[in-house]
Amino acid sequence: MSNTLGEEINEVNESIVIPLSEPFDMNANLGYLKRSNNECMYEVDNDVIRRVIAIGGTRILVQIEYSDNKQLNVHFLGGTQPTKPWQRAEVVHYIRDWFDLDNDLTPFYEMGKADSLLKMTVEKFYGLRLIGIPDLFEALCWGVLGQQINLGFAYTLKRQFVEKFGDSIEWNGMKYWIFPTYERIAQLTSIDLEDIKMTVKKSEYIIGIAKLMASGELSKQKLIEVGSFKEVEKSLIKIRGIGPWTANYVLMRCLRFPNAFPIDDVGLINAIKTLLKMDRKPTKEEILALSIPWANWESYATFYLWRVLY
Repeated sequence: MSNTLGEEINEVNESIVIPLSEPFDMNANLGYLKRSNNECMYEVDNDVIRRVIAIGGTRILVQIEYSDNKQLNVHFLGGTQPTKPWQRAEVVHYIRDWFDLDNDLTPFYEMGKADSLLKMTVEKFYGLRLIGIPDLFEALCWGVLGQQINLGFAYTLKRQFVEKFGDSIEWNGMKYWIFPTYERIAQLTSIDLEDIKMTVKKSEYIIGIAKLMASGELSKQKLIEVGSFKEVEKSLIKIRGIGPWTANYVLMRCLRFPNAFPIDDVGLINAIKTLLKMDRKPTKEEILALSIPWANWESYATFYLWRVLY
């Protein structure tokens, strides 16, 4: 069965099979997905992933399992089986995007194995994909929520935000959450977000982003159509509450620019400090010098270096 996205959909007993190309290591990817017990957008249980994928107004609860045949088996739970071929195509597209399955990592590994800083990391996490955030509003919110706080607290804020303003599907005694829509958040004021322990400024930024998306002024498609990395980065930084770090975070995890580089990221800085056994933080100039061999793979280099700290 083919689809409008140009991908082949393999269906077995009302499930979907997504073939995987090497290198892909499910354990490395599950290790990343399980980095916080406070994650609310998906569940990992005995190496099985469950999450809701929103396709237009339809909510589809999927269960994703890895098989030794080097494929992902996607099952539909809770009576959310998509009935239309294009919906099934969108589910496949979302999962392929989430796991960055269409990216050939061979050049990255060739570079990484020759790089003194990355060598150990790429060997240890070989087969790890840059797990993305396909939804632009979710990616922007997660970037704003994570500004200038530690990762644990960022997860707490996300859970509070999602459980207050998101919808959920209940299956087998568990709630599976859907990230709040920008349409809903655009109707709010910062007073509505007072129960969530984020700053008033962050509340204002998130509502402002939601309003830009609700008006049609901001969308993933429009950003992609801007074209060049620098122009998209400029477009994002023009938005209130989005600086270079947040812009590059979104460019990296949602818009999939391989050269996105949140150079001021605390995790990146600490990983480099740890690997080089430095008694101080590396300077921006030192990081830029170290990153010269990473050209057009800065996003993957950053993602792998983050793993050093988990």
